[in-house]
Amino acid sequence: MSASRHSGTTDSVGSGDPDPGDGPDDGSGREGPASDDLLAALLDGMDAALCAFDADGVLTHWNREAERILGWSAGEAVGRQGFAGWAVRTADAAEVEDRLLSAMTAPGRQVHEFALLTKDGGRVLVRTQSAAVRGPDGKPAGVYCAFSEVHTQIDLERSIALSEALFEDASWGVVLIDADLRPAVVNAHAARALGTGRTALLGRPLGELLSQGVEELESALTHVLAEGAPPAPADLWVSVRGSDSTGEQRRCWRSGFLRLASPLTEEPVPLGVGWLFQDITESKLAEQEAAQLRFRANQSQRAARAAAECEDPMEAATVHLDFALAGFADHALVDLVDPAGPVDPPRLVRLAASPAGAPGPVLPGDRAGLPVRYAEGHPALQCALRTGSVRAAAASPASAVEWARGRQWPEGSMYALCVVLRSRGATLGVVTFLRGSGRATFERADAGYAESVAARVAAALDLAGVLRSGAQ
Repeated sequence: MSASRHSGTTDSVGSGDPDPGDGPDDGSGREGPASDDLLAALLDGMDAALCAFDADGVLTHWNREAERILGWSAGEAVGRQGFAGWAVRTADAAEVEDRLLSAMTAPGRQVHEFALLTKDGGRVLVRTQSAAVRGPDGKPAGVYCAFSEVHTQIDLERSIALSEALFEDASWGVVLIDADLRPAVVNAHAARALGTGRTALLGRPLGELLSQGVEELESALTHVLAEGAPPAPADLWVSVRGSDSTGEQRRCWRSGFLRLASPLTEEPVPLGVGWLFQDITESKLAEQEAAQLRFRANQSQRAARAAAECEDPMEAATVHLDFALAGFADHALVDLVDPAGPVDPPRLVRLAASPAGAPGPVLPGDRAGLPVRYAEGHPALQCALRTGSVRAAAASPASAVEWARGRQWPEGSMYALCVVLRSRGATLGVVTFLRGSGRATFERADAGYAESVAARVAAALDLAGVLRSGAQ
């Protein structure tokens, strides 16, 4: 290694040698950059500080990153004998020089940490990687040394360690989504949540992984790419396409998003979105159930207070149904058993109903006493015979119209819950709650609430019957 006295170049000018400023002639008339100029540009463009020593320990190269860290320019550094007295304290110079030059005889790269002096007298702890430079004969001709501030290196190592931990050991899902909204990297937790393997997810559209909620997720990802990360996590309900045995699983994922941009460009270039999520389905369902119970309890209390002010027990019965419908069902129908009719199946007479069109208050019937034309096996008839609740639902939204028409229910009904009305050990009738396609099917908890409402309605209807009999 020659002892050049300028930054990042070697002195190869001699008799018979071409001018280093002349580029190679490729026969096209164009001249390429000189090899020394290209070397200097490469060294000065490096992100790491780099210096080099010849076999005698004389500094031959010093790039701009080294100048930035220590403040010494290439003109001040190149040509000096080691670091003694200027870049290293005199007391430490011998040890530092021995550790650096030992790389000429050691295999591979050597890593060291020591303190260097800046031009203004400060100290900088650096981590160095040094290795031998071989001459044409294969013998060591010098040493090159790349170094960076220790805290910078530690920050990089922490970032790498964090990335590896997130994609290996994290207890929540981590997915890197590319700019085309497709998974690019997936950790093990996310792969399990999505019901497939880590490599099987890569590059697949999100619609192949999720059957519901994919529009909301893609909208969130698009927003993050355009606007940046939202200020708070978002709760997304999704249905995962499972295997044939498990089917689709509806889950709630608390999701956080981070926009990823390349640090190597002057203007941030979006690389994608970091999506971190945690399954909170159980706690979310418990939270929703608690809120629902509180609401229904409040409605029951309000209904009881309102019904207590009604002079007519029949009006009190409809008040209970009006309060029950809020947030629970779209329609309610009250059918009483005709005591003069057959027992199996019983004959039901319409007593009160909400409007057949848009949902509204429950109103008393026309008092004509005409039986409702329910076909054999109708859910309301089954309910009266079993003295228990009966749930029914249309097979699909497309068949809901014919399904509701065939059961004498308002158009648009898709889910039904029939609850028996009993008081003093006798079956008084049936109350039917109906939901449209915009609501979910009736669950077991819904049946429990409907039965509590039916008990209060039955008590009011029984009182109305007693008063009517007494008046006669």
